[in-house]
Amino acid sequence: MKNKHYIDRSLKSLWNPCTQMKIQQAQSIIPIRRGKGVWLYDYDDKKYLDAISSWWVNLFGHNQSEIKKFITDQLDLVEHIMLAGLTHEPVINLSEKLSTLTNLGHAFYGSDGSNAIEIAIKMSVHYWKNRSQPKKNKIIYLENSYHGETLGALSVTDIKLFRKNYASLIKKNNLIKTPDWRYAYKGETAESYALRCIQDLEIYLQENHQYIAAFILEPLVQCATGMGMYHSVYLKKARELCTQYQIHLIDDEIAVGFGRTGKMFAFEHANIKPDFICLSKGLTGGYLPLSAVLTTDEIYMAFYENKIEKGFLHSHSYTGNPLACSAALGTLSYFENHDVINQNNKTSAYISERIKILATLPISNIRNIGMIWAFDLEEVTKNTLKKISMKAIDRGLLIRPIGQTIYFMPPYVINHDEINFMIDTTLEVIESSL
Repeated sequence: MKNKHYIDRSLKSLWNPCTQMKIQQAQSIIPIRRGKGVWLYDYDDKKYLDAISSWWVNLFGHNQSEIKKFITDQLDLVEHIMLAGLTHEPVINLSEKLSTLTNLGHAFYGSDGSNAIEIAIKMSVHYWKNRSQPKKNKIIYLENSYHGETLGALSVTDIKLFRKNYASLIKKNNLIKTPDWRYAYKGETAESYALRCIQDLEIYLQENHQYIAAFILEPLVQCATGMGMYHSVYLKKARELCTQYQIHLIDDEIAVGFGRTGKMFAFEHANIKPDFICLSKGLTGGYLPLSAVLTTDEIYMAFYENKIEKGFLHSHSYTGNPLACSAALGTLSYFENHDVINQNNKTSAYISERIKILATLPISNIRNIGMIWAFDLEEVTKNTLKKISMKAIDRGLLIRPIGQTIYFMPPYVINHDEINFMIDTTLEVIESSL
């Protein structure tokens, strides 16, 4: 079989991310040859429904022709130029479109989500230094947050495994109670719990605001630590407190931006404007690595000086790559030419109705916002979770549980038959594994 050929070669040469390779060696991996829509195909032409959009990046599925054309058109012009001292049409067009969409000013580009977080954190702390407030250099972040795995991003990521292994390298920042409604008291609503968390935040800011540069959060959904969801009132009140105490609000929309929560950006649910917005993943529709950080003109002007040391010091070779920017323009063009948000809302309603059949299982906290669904399996072992994942893959469904949480974040183009397969297969594999 062709698959075995590529599995053997991969295991001998590749170190996979977020993977214990010894365990993976025993389980084997899935070699993917091609993709189309919501489906991935291996070298023996078995297909798998990509229920997680390949780590949440393929908004419109695989092998999307409209996005691809933007890349191929640019390929005939220039593949890459450095952005230091040079510029090009795709990066200008993209910056203008993102500014219009977010109501924020200048765009600064990176390669991936973690890089965007590094940029925003550095920019915030450097801003306060340029404004003669160097003591404002701490970042506060939420319990159960995930903002990436480079060192600056890890300093605002609350995953014990990462922090334990790399503690000696990570700057200490400060943790704030999560508004994830699963932590509410019995009978307490998501909104009232969020407001209780805001009270704790306000007390902390009253005592420590003079040392805090920024508050970073994932708006409405804490994705990588189990799809924890919270009420939009928390965003609204956090914005008010950050304004009151002169603290930047960094909005990490890397996973939830571009329609995933039912609006173009999650912060729109609270009708606020952050000081920074970090974008990546769906920005290019899964085609090429790219991230962007947009901020206010007021922050930009704090770096607009004659002295080099007051300029923002961050760069890498592929910043603002023309091909990646073209992919992002293709993604935005798809939004402009298709009624994506309204269609997503219809798809969401159908999935939410179908997912009710899972209520017969020993699960809790079924939750949804936009095109994200999650539920928690009760009292299951790691072996059971592994069995569920492997059975799903065997039946052609690609899922990736987070702890005891199973979630769906499928491409927006998923149709009713594919939804039925995703839900019915999930029910089947869980029932047969418990």
